[in-house]
Amino acid sequence: MIDTSSLKFNSDGLIPVIAQDIKTGEVLMLAWMNAEAIKITLETSQVTYWSRSRKSLWRKGETSSHFQMLKEFYVDCDSDTLLLKVEQIGPACHTGAKTCFFTKVL
Repeated sequence: MIDTSSLKFNSDGLIPVIAQDIKTGEVLMLAWMNAEAIKITLETSQVTYWSRSRKSLWRKGETSSHFQMLKEFYVDCDSDTLLLKVEQIGPACHTGAKTCFFTKVL
C-alpha cells in the first residue's frame, strides 16, 4: 500500500494518472484520482478514477463493461503523476477506440 500523503495532489486534491496497457505498452488514457480512488484501486485491483465532470468516483467500465484491472502501480520521480499498467478489457476510450490517443498531429 502507498502512503498517499507522500503524493503531490493539486489544489483540488487530484493527481493525474496515465493508464498503459500492460501487454502492448500502449498509452490508453489520462485520468485523475484522489486519495480515495487510489485506496479503492489498490484494494480491489479494479481501477477507479475521480470524474471531474461528475464530481464523483467512477470505476472504469462500470457502465461500459470495459474494465481496467490493475497489474502494476508506479509513482513518478516528483510524486505528482501516477502510471498504472493495466489489463484493459474492451476499448479504453468512451468513443469505442482502443485508446484515447488516436488523433495524430505530427
